[in-house]
Parts: sequence; C-alpha cells; structure tokens
Amino acid sequence: MTLQICVAQLNFVVGDMPGNARKIIDAATEAYGRGVRLVVTPELSLCGYAAEDLLLRPAFIDACDDALKTVAQALAGLKGLHVVIGHPEGGGLRTRSVAVTRRHNRASVLCEGQVVAHYDKRELPNYQVFDERRYFTPGQGVGVFEVDGVKVGLLICEDAWFDEPARLARDAGAQVLAVLNASPFHAGKGAEREQRMRERVADCGLPLIYAHLVGGQDEVIFEGRSFALDAQGQVVARAEGFREADLTVQLAVNPQGVDLTAGADALVPLANADAELWDALVLGVRDYLGKNGFKGAILGLSGGIDSALVLAIAVDAIGADKIHAVMMPSPYTADISWIDARDMVKRLNVRYDEIAIAPLFDGFKQALADQFAGLKEDTTEENIQARIRGTLLMALSNKTGAIVLTTGNKSEMATGYCTLYGDMAGGFAVIKDVVKTRVFDLARWRNMNDPYGTGSQPIPERIITRPPSAELRPDQKDQDSLPAYEVLDAIIQRYMENDEGVEALIADGFERADVEKVTRLIKLNEYKRRQSPVGIRVTHRSFGKDWRYPMTNKFRA
Repeated sequence: MTLQICVAQLNFVVGDMPGNARKIIDAATEAYGRGVRLVVTPELSLCGYAAEDLLLRPAFIDACDDALKTVAQALAGLKGLHVVIGHPEGGGLRTRSVAVTRRHNRASVLCEGQVVAHYDKRELPNYQVFDERRYFTPGQGVGVFEVDGVKVGLLICEDAWFDEPARLARDAGAQVLAVLNASPFHAGKGAEREQRMRERVADCGLPLIYAHLVGGQDEVIFEGRSFALDAQGQVVARAEGFREADLTVQLAVNPQGVDLTAGADALVPLANADAELWDALVLGVRDYLGKNGFKGAILGLSGGIDSALVLAIAVDAIGADKIHAVMMPSPYTADISWIDARDMVKRLNVRYDEIAIAPLFDGFKQALADQFAGLKEDTTEENIQARIRGTLLMALSNKTGAIVLTTGNKSEMATGYCTLYGDMAGGFAVIKDVVKTRVFDLARWRNMNDPYGTGSQPIPERIITRPPSAELRPDQKDQDSLPAYEVLDAIIQRYMENDEGVEALIADGFERADVEKVTRLIKLNEYKRRQSPVGIRVTHRSFGKDWRYPMTNKFRA
C-alpha cells in the first residue's frame, strides 16, 4: 500500500486564527485533490508562532478552539483525509502573584470532522529565544494514529532532539515519524537540524517527515526547508527555503519495511551561507512590514556601506516603488558620499531626496551657545547631527505612514558606536544581528547575484572599498574609535555569542587592550540596546530575546 503525505509549509500570522484556518483548509483541500491522505502542518500553526503572552489570555485559547472546529467542519466531507494541526490547548491558574500552567502545545489529528488523535509536546525548550515553560506544561504519552493502514507517530519540535519521545512512538507501533516544527533560523541551522534528525532516524530506525514553519515573526525568522528522511537517514525531499511550499512524499509499506520516496524535483539543495542570510533578511523585512500593515519604508542613505546594504535588502523585500531614501548631508559629508548615494538610487530606481542639515545644526549650536560656553566640541556635537537626521526621518514616517528602517549593524550595537535617538531612531533594525565584516561580505555577494530580479550590481563599488566613517567630524574613520573590524567582530563572536571570558581571549592571542576595550563597551552600552528597535535575528545569539543582561551590573567576565 502507498500513502501520499503532504507537508503544508505555510506562512502564518500570529493571532489571525481565521486567516490561518483558511490557509490550512485551502492547502488540505488542494492536496486531497492530488490524492494526498495525510497533511501535516507546522507547530502551533493555528495560532502562529510565537504567540508569547497571548497564550495567557483565555479568549485567545477560546479563539484557537473555535478555529480548530472551523477547520474540522470545512474538511469533514473529504473522506479519509487526515490533517495534523498544531495549536495550544487548555488553561491554567493566573493571578497577580501566581501562575500555574495547565496548557499544552498540542498536535491534533482531524479526520471527517472529528479529532481522532492528539499529542502534547513533551520537551519544552527554555533557552535562546524559547520560553515555552512560561506557557506550557509537558505532555505525557504518545500520539500514534493510523492512515490507510500506516501508523504515524507524532513529535513536536524539541521532542525530536531527544531519544525517548521517538522511541516511545516506535514502541507504540509507529512506522513513520511526523515532526511538527517552528524552529527559528540562524546561520547554519538548516544543516544542523537535518543532521540531528539523521541521528534520530538512526536511533529509532523509522523514516521521518519534518514539517517546518516559514515566515518572519518580529525578530525571528522561520526558513521552512521542510524535509523527509528515509529509514537509512537519507534526505529524499526538501522544500524550498524562505517561501511557502508543499512537499509531497510517498510512503510505501511492504514486507521488507517502509519506503519513503519523492519526485526528482522535490529535493531542493541547501543554499550557501550568503544566499541563505540574504533570503532571511529579505523575508524578515517583508513579513514585518507586510504583517503589520506598513505602506512602505524610509531610510537615511548616507553613502556608506550599512545604509547601502539595507537599501538593497529593502528593495528585494518590498520593491523599489515602496521605498524612500533620504540623504541628509552635514558639513562633514564627503562629496563622494552624496555622489555614490545618487548613483545607487538610480541603479535601483528608488525615490530619493536630499535634506541638508547644516542650517539645523547651526541652529542647535546657536541655541546651546550660552550653555556650552568655554567647552570644547566633542561627541555632543556629533550626536546632535545624528539626532537631527533621526528627527527628520521620523517626521517623514509620521506624515506618510512608512516605517523607518535603521541601518546600524551588530558591531555598532555591541560597542555603542551609534547615537540613541539619532541613527538608532526608527521602527525596524534590518542588520542589527549582522557584524560589520559580514556586511561587506553580503554587499559583495549581492553585487554578484540578483536573486529577486531587482537589479544587478546595486551597490557602487566605492561604497564597498572606501574606509567606513560616520562623517560626524573632519576626516573621521571608524577605526579611530574601534579596533579593526576583523578583530572587533571576532571578539564579539567569542565573548558575546559564545560566552568566552576575557582572559581566555587574551590567552588565545588577542591584544589585551582590544579585549578590555570591546568588552567594556559591550557592558556600558546595555542601556542603549534596551532602547533600540526590534531587529532580525540571524545568529544563534542576538541582542534581543537571546541577550538578557542587567544594565546595573559590576560583574567583569
């Protein structure tokens, strides 16, 4: 016998239960017409992931229950079709002082209008961006159900990273594992995920189908790339990444065992590191703006590498016609900066305006002249220029309804090389989790590739090759204030992302002065990062949900 199984890799919106239900109904109906009898959706597909404290609201759970009934009723007439749906179930006790969770992260199996089986997630992650023990209680037991003579064992995300849940499903008679997932993206996660599932298959001896969410949700990205492994651990099918897709496989039961196969075009290769990072950033911008209803985007285009990269990402994400780039030259802006900015917007056909800030800057200095009498110019005057620009961009945003995309990178966020209420002013930080060296890598990659057909070579070469500068004082260079970016980014990766200590870094050959300076800046600038816009997470540790350090803190790592 042969069973056709479809993974519905869909992009859901948190809290849009009617819309999410309609997506599931449409995907299941279409798949049924192709002979599919088992449709698997991702983790918490009905409410979207991550719903966070919405899960604490009884009305939210009630709306999820209603949506589940809607799907069941809509598909009731499709004889023999089984649809696996992720959703929250249950309640709990919550007062001003006490919270007791009795809620489960559940997968329910619908068939002909009824819930015929369910499974509650056993392993609840509570690290990195995960906070599931705040909302759920661990499940018990197994979820094995039968479709056309095939016994399917359910697992949910973290369950598949441990031995016991899969073994319990196998021991309960499962012939294939179906894993529902909402596993946030970070660079390299796709290959790591597939390797861990190979280990799971090797341990339990069962083929495995991995249904993964796709889409952006606030700071996290889900890249899709759902896949299927045969009983030998070979990838027989993989869906495209960063896009909605359906992945259909055939499962055949015979005397020799269970075979899992797919069509020749069902195995999409994994992209290289630059391509997948680009796709993640593009998806993050598109979904944050689209799901929140923004009409377009505004950004300050300085003629430097960071704003150039953000502009190229934004064009790929939402189209040139929805973007407004604004150049705001100061007395210290080099001619090549506005020349290169004009060149880039012509290449991408983006709306572009120039607003000189020198008169405004003079006005600020005149207004403060009595207060600053006898004091030398310093970073105060630099910050005034950045804050003038932030004010202008926010005014344009308020007037037009477009969101301001900030252009600061992770190296700047780490060290505080940015101005609070200045270049940090805005609604979405596109490259907040991309260190400076990777900014240059991505700019070069984009100039050699045009993945969304928006224009080749969008970034003028001089923007990539010139020494980076904030241009807030005469002849300013970033390296006047910071170590070389190759050194800075290596320290950030090891100290901030991997929790390595100061003395360990010095013992490994980093100059003590560089390590002491960078780690001191990271500590001092926690207050700035707390006030920065939400931004896209693309590493295993970003400044956001991954990073929770006290601002008042005397510990030296």
